[in-house]
Amino acid sequence: MLDILSAAAAGDAPPGWLQFLPIVGMIVIFWFLLFRPQMKRAKEHQQKVSSLKKNDQVVTAGGLVGKVIKVDDTYAEVEIAQGTRVKVVKSTIGDILQPGGKPAND
Repeated sequence: MLDILSAAAAGDAPPGWLQFLPIVGMIVIFWFLLFRPQMKRAKEHQQKVSSLKKNDQVVTAGGLVGKVIKVDDTYAEVEIAQGTRVKVVKSTIGDILQPGGKPAND
């Protein structure tokens, strides 16, 4: 009698992999809500930085606004005031301002 009850109880138990299903679901949710948008923003930023050219108005991550004077593979030379130039790492450039706005050096 005991063998029949234990066999019936063992047959009714859910499979072990079913216990990991909520964890897998949370990972998928985190992927679509957090990681994927962050990767998309990083890719867009990389494209902006790679398209940087002379005379672009830029804002650095530190908040400096200026005009790009010279660009190479790693650095950009930015004029932040009349005759004042700084060399910045290209990846620290936060945004490229649209033309037609107020010049940074006026």
